[in-house]
Amino acid sequence: MAPKRQARSGAGAAAPRLRSTDIARLAGVSVSAVSLAVNGRPGLSEETRRRILDVADELNWRPHRAASALKGASSDVAGIVIARPARTLGVEPFFAHFLSGLQSRLSAQGIATQLLIVEDTAAQTAVYRRWAAEHRVDGLVLLDLEVDDPRPQLVADLGIPAVTLGSCGHRMPLTSVWVDDHAAMADILRYLSSLGHRHIGHVSGITSFQHTRRRVEAIRDVRTALGTQVDSIPTDFSDAQGAAATRRLLRADPRCTAIVYDSDVMAVAGLGVATEMGLAVPGDLSLVSFDDSVLTTMAHPPVTALTRDTFALGTLTATELLRVMADDPEPRAVQAPTPRLIVRGSTAPPARRDSA
Repeated sequence: MAPKRQARSGAGAAAPRLRSTDIARLAGVSVSAVSLAVNGRPGLSEETRRRILDVADELNWRPHRAASALKGASSDVAGIVIARPARTLGVEPFFAHFLSGLQSRLSAQGIATQLLIVEDTAAQTAVYRRWAAEHRVDGLVLLDLEVDDPRPQLVADLGIPAVTLGSCGHRMPLTSVWVDDHAAMADILRYLSSLGHRHIGHVSGITSFQHTRRRVEAIRDVRTALGTQVDSIPTDFSDAQGAAATRRLLRADPRCTAIVYDSDVMAVAGLGVATEMGLAVPGDLSLVSFDDSVLTTMAHPPVTALTRDTFALGTLTATELLRVMADDPEPRAVQAPTPRLIVRGSTAPPARRDSA
């Protein structure tokens, strides 16, 4: 029979924090036995383990997370460190849908997500080193891989199970989930070319990102065969820079007759700029977004966009992370479905064919 529990503190009194030593005393065992029981490790009889867990459950006690980490116990946390402006992320539907899919899959296994937003890659690597030293997370998801990114090798060397999103599908030290951005961008340009557009603008994202680089490479690879001129302007994915890039493209002479945006937020911002400048969409200007969301469907006119199940992309990434955390397998590249073009009201043949 378990020992009689201590009475609750009186009203208004702050109850002292229970420790493993308290659980050990009440269960009549050693502190090390408590650690074995709550962390599911061998070395105890089933009767002793059950007695310890019954005491812990009755008092609603769980081991202190930091103390458990120092002893090498599982933290049941997956970490994500993002190096983008927090204000930009706050209006970016892609991340909201991706993180929702990721967390839904992880939650089914009792794993939480710890998200940290930092300034740059150097800050990210510092966080990874600290988390590894503190045993803060059981796994990592790496986003926005850069060209010659040092993070995958660093994380592999630190021994943290991890999955990357957005690599090129080439062999890496970590398992990767990737999307064929090259094929997706080529599909957009072929579609616009088939409508008769010959002078196309491209409002790109951050050029150091691998997925941005693949989109720019796709433009270079197909524009000659299509007989099109494509002018790219890099941005930070924000609506403000997307709008500014749109103004630059529309003030150029000759003016482009279609613009492709690397995000839905920038596409909607560009639509606002076109309206402000007195240009009809799609009569005077066609617009296409590389990402799809409620923003593009609620715009007037609704924006032609590459659509994909971003929630499912999150669950796929989580599934790969769980596999890596459980089995420590050889790294592999997992290709997610290529986004497909959904034609809406923002695209049409140009009013006049561009001779550029």
